[in-house]
Amino acid sequence: MAERRRRQAAPPPEQDPEANPESVARAILLRQLTLGPRSRLQLERKLRERNVPDEVSATLLERFEDVGLVDDAEFARMWVRSRGEMKSLGRGALRRELNEKGIKGDVAEDALDELTPEAEEAAARSLLARRARPFDRRDPAARDKELRRLVGMLARKGHAPGFAFRLAAEALDVDADGDDAGPSPG
Repeated sequence: MAERRRRQAAPPPEQDPEANPESVARAILLRQLTLGPRSRLQLERKLRERNVPDEVSATLLERFEDVGLVDDAEFARMWVRSRGEMKSLGRGALRRELNEKGIKGDVAEDALDELTPEAEEAAARSLLARRARPFDRRDPAARDKELRRLVGMLARKGHAPGFAFRLAAEALDVDADGDDAGPSPG
């Protein structure tokens, strides 16, 4: 019981005014990295938010990069892979997200190049299959409304307009059984 009180009484290093700034920064970085991969910019922002001096922050981040704990290229590859598959995001949305996390230029483009057009299309088709709603196939206005909804959804996910329109139209032309809903060939 007394041990529990002692642990509660000791402030975390970043709240202790006597704490060494480097120790505080190291503790913050390690805690952030145990939560999941982070880009250098994300870690810089967290350290700045916790009032760690810039020179201490830069020195520690360089050390963490040298030992491989912070690697923007690996972070970008992981981000593109996971967000592309799980959220069905297109290249445009992924590029914006990487940019927000401080990943730009060749590093971002190299990571985006790992997202093949086939994988991007498969993820978009899967999303369309999950999100398509039933509609009256005899009513052209109902089809147009559903088409606009699906194209808008894909566009918000960062897919190019022509690509989104083509895939949504194809998805609507296939009925629930997977048969072509168009006129029969003869």
